Amino acid sequence: MRVKPGQAQKLMEISDRQNKEMGPGLKGYMGEFVYRLDKNPNELVLVVLFEDKQSYAANAESPDQDVRYQEVRACLESDPQWDDGEVIYQYGDIGRR
Repeated sequence: MRVKPGQAQKLMEISDRQNKEMGPGLKGYMGEFVYRLDKNPNELVLVVLFEDKQSYAANAESPDQDVRYQEVRACLESDPQWDDGEVIYQYGDIGRR
């Protein structure tokens, strides 16, 4: 996703607040990572982890998620690119409960 210039910190603050508000109540949510790309500091990659596709789909279809997305979208230059998939390999204890 391409963040509007000067909006990256605000985006992280929104994400942090939203995650705290959701708390442990979001079924299947395991966490997320945000990468800042070296080639463009306003280009970020967000990886969100859910326990299974069913939990992910339920969240994606939720009206609450749309409200959260619209708040994030206001910080972006354009709609983000979505690439859904699943984790097929993991080494180490990253993301384990």
